[in-house]
Amino acid sequence: MSGNSNRKRAARLCTQATGVPYRSALEWAEQGRISRTLPVPDAFRSEQRAFEAWVALVGGESLKDSQLDGAVMGFTRSLPTPDGLVLQVHTPMAERLLAELMPRVDVYYGGLRGVPGLRVRSSPRGCLLRDLAGGGEILLHGVGRSPRLPVDTQGVRYVGRRSRRRLHALEVAELADWTGSLAGDDPVSRDRLLSRLLRRPRLVNLAAEAHGWANSYCHQYQDMVLEWCCGQDASVVKDKLLRSGLDAPPDSLPSAEAPVGLHPGTIALGGARIYVRRIELAHTTQGLVRTGESIRGRYV
Repeated sequence: MSGNSNRKRAARLCTQATGVPYRSALEWAEQGRISRTLPVPDAFRSEQRAFEAWVALVGGESLKDSQLDGAVMGFTRSLPTPDGLVLQVHTPMAERLLAELMPRVDVYYGGLRGVPGLRVRSSPRGCLLRDLAGGGEILLHGVGRSPRLPVDTQGVRYVGRRSRRRLHALEVAELADWTGSLAGDDPVSRDRLLSRLLRRPRLVNLAAEAHGWANSYCHQYQDMVLEWCCGQDASVVKDKLLRSGLDAPPDSLPSAEAPVGLHPGTIALGGARIYVRRIELAHTTQGLVRTGESIRGRYV
């Protein structure tokens, strides 16, 4: 295949995964910023990848089976660059999404929820999520520059509202667990894989294409599972994710042989895993309508 064809192919894959306009993606390809093997730019800094991975894991886990209009992690488009990430929030989900991402002590849960170290900042460019621990940033569009933030309730205290420049002790402990025994065998690859997933919202949202919601969850801090019952077959979604470079080895590492004995819906990068599954469930039209109405009622 010619170089020009490769660049056009990379641009199409980038647009399909992120929503970046094709002309912009083609410019990236011509500048060598994306390729057929990696058509969506990675975050360059490990701290940025870790922050994006946290947001992907918490967003997916906390919104499972309660998303609106197919926005599995609350996002519809992305503008990924090596230096940062811009995400388009599905606006009806904005307040709920921020409330889930912001770190908070929950006495009923028995610990910290949300993304430790995340702080919300106003910016002329939009709503900025800033990571106190590693300096990562994610800019949100569709939220407003000064969004309405959640307030403390009985048993729930948002630590970032009181300590905007210092980490709470529970945040420090959670960040240690992120790279400790709860992180699995390969936290470095996990950060890269989940960061890449967050940067491909249009492909992630295929899991919720049929009904508007999906069962997205994780096992401790190790992986992400995307489950749905109707719509595209899991093999099709997996293939699209792979063609977007989700499992491409980073430039610093040699290509590795694909692991053997994996479940057909498994995507592997080093010791990290993402699972895509379509499961067979019996639904009635009335049942789906009631579920959709119930979910929508949580955002009113």
